Amino acid sequence: MVRLIPPDVLAGRQVPRWHEIRPLLNPQFPPLNPTRRRLQRAHSIADLRRIARGRVPRAVFDYVDGGAEREVSLRRARRQFDRVEFQPRVLRDVARVDLSRELLGERHALPLALAPTGFTRMMHHAGETVVARAAARAGVPYTLSTMGTTTPEEVAAVDPAGRRWFQLYLWRDRDASRSLVRRAREAGYDTLMLTVDTPVGGARLRDARNGLTIPPTLGLRTLADMSLHPAWWLNVLTTRPIEFASLTHWDGTVSELVGHVFDPSAVLADLEWLRAEWPGHLVVKGIQHVADARIVVDAGADAVVVSNHGGRQLDRAPTPLSLLPDVVDAVGSRAEVYLDSGVLTGADVVAAVALGARGVLIGRAYLYGLMAGGEAGVQAALGILEAEVRRTLQLLGVSRMDDLSGEHVRLRGA
Repeated sequence: MVRLIPPDVLAGRQVPRWHEIRPLLNPQFPPLNPTRRRLQRAHSIADLRRIARGRVPRAVFDYVDGGAEREVSLRRARRQFDRVEFQPRVLRDVARVDLSRELLGERHALPLALAPTGFTRMMHHAGETVVARAAARAGVPYTLSTMGTTTPEEVAAVDPAGRRWFQLYLWRDRDASRSLVRRAREAGYDTLMLTVDTPVGGARLRDARNGLTIPPTLGLRTLADMSLHPAWWLNVLTTRPIEFASLTHWDGTVSELVGHVFDPSAVLADLEWLRAEWPGHLVVKGIQHVADARIVVDAGADAVVVSNHGGRQLDRAPTPLSLLPDVVDAVGSRAEVYLDSGVLTGADVVAAVALGARGVLIGRAYLYGLMAGGEAGVQAALGILEAEVRRTLQLLGVSRMDDLSGEHVRLRGA
């Protein structure tokens, strides 16, 4: 049955003319570069995570994405950020916003630093060098890990003007630790970050189930994975081997390496020894108790990082965002207080600063970008975070990062 359009519906309508249609035509041709094409779809760190999952083998993605045991700490960190409720003010001039923040004596473009991450060339064959270059371009510090796959000297040569921090695990071999500290100082690193939450390695079950080794081994499962991620494997097999820059060789799993290298007998005297050895800024990362924050600051730490290692060590450890205000109250007048674990958005950065943090460290956020698109992916991650920080400040009615305070945020249910 044919239904006629009622005359009243057609009333006032006309056939569009070409000059009216032409301004509406704006065809967007996708970039020819496949990396740019992928990253064009990323509007958040969550988007970069989704892209990264498809770019690298499952074992590599799970190493970045996973946590310890049942991953309770990992989930709690994110849930705590979900409890944040901002308290915006209106009719404030936010036409221009200053996002900068002083971190350990130097002004930086954002209140964040790139956290130390191990085995970075496993996520992308270019590894730490492109991460350091992207950090320098964004005007934020980069922290090279003891478990990095590029030497301190190589990273320093990438961008001598960039600010470099060096992260240290206390090894059983103290001479090896002393040698690393000396190399970092001679290469121009001005800050030493001692990680103290790893007397032994956490039970990272995803890695155990995936049989992750460094470097990746060519087993039956690996060979099958090659067909799904040929570009990643081609890069791994045609560039220099993935090795620890601070170790001559290792053939075991990650957990075996941690057990072989890390020192479970480290005590406060070792921190005092390190303070005497290192003339620059000294940061202690892995604080999970207010009393420990006081102790390490008394021993000479210039800053502490409230962190549960991204949920990768002790499962069901304290949630850093919950602990942060108490640590700030205890030592904030004597040392700078930073936060990591669970920071995935610019709003998270703003919330942490409002609750008293000098700044935050990000790890997974930039590694998702690295896996998704190498240096361009890290740059995309930092660009996303900067835009989110800026927008959040403007919507809060705050024109300067330094003006954030507890009046701008609360934790629901606290």
